[in-house]
Order: sequence, then structure tokens, then C-alpha cells
Amino acid sequence: MNLRRDVFQAIADPTRRAILLLVATQSMTAGAIASNFDTARPTVSKHLQILTECELLRQTQNGREVYYHINAKSMKEVADFIEPFRQIWDERFNKLEEIMKNYEKSNRKMKS
Repeated sequence: MNLRRDVFQAIADPTRRAILLLVATQSMTAGAIASNFDTARPTVSKHLQILTECELLRQTQNGREVYYHINAKSMKEVADFIEPFRQIWDERFNKLEEIMKNYEKSNRKMKS
């Protein structure tokens, strides 16, 4: 049975998020990626497989080496999904900041 991997399950794992951060700025081989972790190389390979199946990473072959690249289109889809939630939290934090400013002002007036 071949189940399609879920992007959000993939990014829920901290190691996979760290891998995405590593390849966000440059293409890397599996060995180069694995050297950044205190885990067995087959474990990192499994993480790379999951990220590739979810299309968060792309692979290109250069001679004998396979390079992993971030798939910006898939990452944008994740960001687009998260954006409304970010806006909600921004609004809430802005309201909280305003409440705190008003609280500080009222405290200064009471002390004067």
C-alpha cells in the first residue's frame, strides 16, 4: 500500500524542519546533510525520502552525487496555508501590546 505523505506531518518532525533550513540556501548531498546531525545516515536518508515524497525537496543528480534542493513552490503552499493564522496572531499581539501601553500610561498617571 502506497500512502501519500502529508506535508504537515513531514514538517512536524524537528529533524525534517532542520533539514529544510539547511537546504533553504544551498543544495546539499545526503552526506553533507547527515554530517549536521548526531544520527545514523540511514535515518537522515529516511527523512530525505519523506521530504522528497511530499515534494518539499527536489533531487538532482550531478555525476554520482544526488543533490537536494528546496522546492520553493511547495514551501509557498505551506506558507500560504499558514498566513491567515499568522495574521490572526499578529492582530492579537497588537491588541495585547495596545492594552499593555494603556496599562503603563494609567499606572504612570496614578503614581504622579
